Amino acid sequence: MLRQRLVLIVACLLGLLVVGGLAWSASALKEQPAAAVGGPFQLVDQNGAPTTEKVLKGKWSAVFFGFTYCPDVCPGTLQGLAAATELLGPQGKDLQIVFISIDPERDTPAQMKTYLSADYVPKSTIGLTGTQAQVDAAAKAYKVYYAKVGAGPGYTMDHSTAIYLMDPKGRFKTVVPYNQPPADIAARIKAAMD
Repeated sequence: MLRQRLVLIVACLLGLLVVGGLAWSASALKEQPAAAVGGPFQLVDQNGAPTTEKVLKGKWSAVFFGFTYCPDVCPGTLQGLAAATELLGPQGKDLQIVFISIDPERDTPAQMKTYLSADYVPKSTIGLTGTQAQVDAAAKAYKVYYAKVGAGPGYTMDHSTAIYLMDPKGRFKTVVPYNQPPADIAARIKAAMD
């Protein structure tokens, strides 16, 4: 009888320890901050004007990283965002596209301005570039991967393809995965805006 009581007491104590441990784990997980996306940056826009993260304030921003010599991903992303902006109707006026170059060697402000003048690029698109150090810092803030591939003037760039949706206070809201149909891009943006 005494032995059964001891076993029962030990089992209860172990149960309390397990439940307490689970409760502590859950509270510790809740206190973990979410991975921050975005942050301060110092770049220049397509007109050569110094630009910081303050450009994200006041409007919803679809931020993505690429380069003007990109053969497919970057033009496709801009076309998708242009079509999604149209699908948003009146809410589309509250969205700006921010294209940050990961190829500052070739993407000067003048090159960025020429690239953004293409018919498929929404006129409200902001193109940003800078020194290699400035671009590295912006990419790090957004957790963007990129790497130069090849040598000589025909090199290309390997890079992340996600679009980061930032709210009018410049805070990260959601990721829009690459190669989504415009209707899906618009739906994701609309859901965040609502």
